[in-house]
Amino acid sequence: MTDEIYEQAKKAAEELCEIAKLKKGDIMVVGCSSSEIAGGTIGKNSSLESAQSAFKGIYEVLSEKGIYLAAQCCEHLNRAIITEREAAKGYEIVNVVPQPKAGGSFATTAYKNFKDPVALEEIKADAGLDIGGTLIGMHLKRVAVPVRLSIDHIGKAVLLAARTRQKFIGGSRAIYDENNL
Repeated sequence: MTDEIYEQAKKAAEELCEIAKLKKGDIMVVGCSSSEIAGGTIGKNSSLESAQSAFKGIYEVLSEKGIYLAAQCCEHLNRAIITEREAAKGYEIVNVVPQPKAGGSFATTAYKNFKDPVALEEIKADAGLDIGGTLIGMHLKRVAVPVRLSIDHIGKAVLLAARTRQKFIGGSRAIYDENNL
């Protein structure tokens, strides 16, 4: 099943990058319940193996494109973010190292695989993947727009995706730049 998780995660990341028109330097937040991927209940059945497979698929795509991954921790760490220090400019770094049962297996995997990992209290990402109902909305820029991908699960976990766009200002008579939607 790990190969299937890897392929699904990779496909989801590729599609979201394309649909959201992400470019080098942008940030994608990923909240991932390895418990849900493995068919368990969120927060109850952490699976390091499932998290590692999902991380590998997503990270390969983002690294190739120069897009930063922001891995959301679980509620036990107040949904803190693990990312590369380069991506943390302008954000407050906090002192925590995630573990599978305190931070989550996906965030733990990210921390162990990033070149120079840091933890942040929050981030404002350009797009995001919610794998298993982890509620990533607090880490997306305004305005979040739902994205329908060709797949709706990674393993047994429900997959939701979002991109962000600039706010519309000026009312109903304003003219908008189609390239920024």
